[in-house]
Amino acid sequence: MASNPDFIAYVCEQVNLAERLTYKKMFGEYAVYVDGKVVGLVCDNQLFVKPTVLGKQLVGNMAEAPPYPGAKLYFLMSERLDDRDFMRQIFLTTASELPKLKPKPKPKPKPKPAATAQSERR
Repeated sequence: MASNPDFIAYVCEQVNLAERLTYKKMFGEYAVYVDGKVVGLVCDNQLFVKPTVLGKQLVGNMAEAPPYPGAKLYFLMSERLDDRDFMRQIFLTTASELPKLKPKPKPKPKPKPAATAQSERR
């Protein structure tokens, strides 16, 4: 079952990080980003946050589950989704522990097409 756009809007409202928080639809589900880093996934209208060391200290004994079959375990945020302060804190904490983004390489200039025999005669 694909996630409902209203649910992802609710998650964004709860986290309240303005333009620092973005999301991208992927295969009917969503990846959630803070400052360009993937911090969580929304799958089947459930929020899953990437586990980190400080995140684990923050969430304590929270349930963990895979967001999709075969995935690693993530923190399942069902019980704390309505706690705005906690949601903001877990997103910021998770983002702070993830590696810095690598700069995107500059595109290589396209080689100019080889001159044709007709254009060389001119």
